[in-house]
Amino acid sequence: MSKIQNAFKDGKAFISFLTGGDPDLDTTEKLIYAMEKAGADLIEIGVPFSDPIAEGPVIQEANERALAAGCTTDKLFDMVAKVRKNTDIPLVYLTYINPIFTYGKEKFMKRCQECGIDGIIVPDLPYEEKGEILDICDAYGVDLITMIAPTSHERISQLAQGAKGFVYCVSSLGVTGVRTEIKTDISEMISLVKKVTDTPCAVGFGIATPEQAKKMASQSDGAIVGSAIVKIIAEHGKNSGNYVYDYVKSMKDAVREA
Repeated sequence: MSKIQNAFKDGKAFISFLTGGDPDLDTTEKLIYAMEKAGADLIEIGVPFSDPIAEGPVIQEANERALAAGCTTDKLFDMVAKVRKNTDIPLVYLTYINPIFTYGKEKFMKRCQECGIDGIIVPDLPYEEKGEILDICDAYGVDLITMIAPTSHERISQLAQGAKGFVYCVSSLGVTGVRTEIKTDISEMISLVKKVTDTPCAVGFGIATPEQAKKMASQSDGAIVGSAIVKIIAEHGKNSGNYVYDYVKSMKDAVREA
């Protein structure tokens, strides 16, 4: 069982997201500790990028703030290495294929291993092209997380085979962002995934309220929340620690009830 799968071993998992370097790297480090203390089981860290095509305005703006504040891939790796001295919580990068290739794909995975990144999510990497980095991920012990969208339909079983870490089930069409209602038949999607893999399934995109988190977790193995947390960080900046803690705690409490 991988370290990421361990996040699900005690029941439903709550996965929180933040953009690395927003508003600065010191704050990112403190927020990681706050989210863990509040009950997060796994934390996704967005690698700042100028063209995050899967993201809605909230996370796009967070990327812009992080880049403007001087966050680079190297600086983010250094921050993660510092975090790893203080916590063993599973950490996953969310990034895009361009930054990986620009950095050097083997160098990127080697640094993930050295700094303690347990997995990566690459939204713009098609399933048919995952061979571009899969072998290197495996060589350095980095789980390449599979994303499955509502449009996958008959391909869901194919996409889920061989999944590592956890399966990221996308709840809604379009980009990330808070949604008032999630209409996708999550149960059907999860059922198709479970037929071909024992890898845990977590649902993300659009979840913002405890009620939504509980509903999604009741149909899967966990809930993922990003934009709602990033909005709190955007509003409170360097003073967002207590606000993020309270929000994550309320979401984890709801997931526990699922």
